Amino acid sequence: MADTTPIELPVIDISNPHDPAVGKAMLEAAAKYGFLYVNSKGTDFTVNDVDRGFELSKKFFASPAQEKKTCRIQPNNRGWSGMHIETLDPENQRTGDFKEAMNFGDFKNGKAQQPLPPSLAPHEEEINAFAELCNKTCTRILTLLALGLEIPEDFFTTRHDPRSGSTGSILRYLYYPSIFSPSTAAYAHDKDVRAGAHSDYGSITLLFQRAGQPGLEIFTPEGTWAPVPIVPGSSAEAAEYPFPPILVNIGDLLSYWTDGLLKSTVHRVVFPLAEQMSPNPQDRYTLVYFCHPVDATELVPVPGEVVKGHRERTGGIVGKVGFGGGAGSLGPGKKALTAHEHLMSRLEATYGFSKEA
Repeated sequence: MADTTPIELPVIDISNPHDPAVGKAMLEAAAKYGFLYVNSKGTDFTVNDVDRGFELSKKFFASPAQEKKTCRIQPNNRGWSGMHIETLDPENQRTGDFKEAMNFGDFKNGKAQQPLPPSLAPHEEEINAFAELCNKTCTRILTLLALGLEIPEDFFTTRHDPRSGSTGSILRYLYYPSIFSPSTAAYAHDKDVRAGAHSDYGSITLLFQRAGQPGLEIFTPEGTWAPVPIVPGSSAEAAEYPFPPILVNIGDLLSYWTDGLLKSTVHRVVFPLAEQMSPNPQDRYTLVYFCHPVDATELVPVPGEVVKGHRERTGGIVGKVGFGGGAGSLGPGKKALTAHEHLMSRLEATYGFSKEA
């Protein structure tokens, strides 16, 4: 069931990543909804950084299919996936997602470790710079979450440092065609979605959106789908932001790490009713950064009294983590899951990649 009332999420200023009070506010939001906004003024992103990211995204998706095919998605989760290639909710979708995506993995010494299509190859430096800003923002958020959990500030950040080894982190360009696009001619009302219901696979996700291009919904604790506004608050408050606040959500791994205290919330992207009735519907473009730990990181429960108290009150996680899989609490004699093992199990379900690949 869908609720047309937009959900209200807090907006948090992360300009001081060592403020315990901000850490507690972030923990509260992450434990209640698993989603929150980060005030764009409290980050190192400029308007030009974000605008340029969207320009490059549009340039890529407008390029010929033959060029995009030169960098098809691979089992390492890098490259281009075309319309309907990704199916985020295979049990409930009749067809794949109505979207295209381009994934960039870790850069090394400023260089992409994957083929880049002709439209993006000249802009390697810009893409890397944007990914580095994303990583820096995630470092602040992870530091604040550690403060909120009353564990060492660097507990998460040292486990996400790409200098320690390869990670599953991905910068992703996303394109969702409007309902009247030729790409959506096969769309079936009340059956198809732009992106199926899912939880994110990593630690935290950063989402950059454009005004006038809605569609994201989260599954609330009350059991309904609620739209997430691109800019929270009133129009007067919206004018204060240099660009729409960055939407942040908790992924499976932070939920796993904290025995379910932090929520890996199920969400989806739909064709909004307003768009279906509009004479001029817009395509939806987003920039996403999926922050993952170093591959070899063992996902043992975090130390500290906050998580311990949650485990004692609730019994912790039992069964799968998030929407798609992954083991729950570690039992006696059970080997800790690594970040890479969890990611590969989720990609196998989404794309049909084999474990061997």
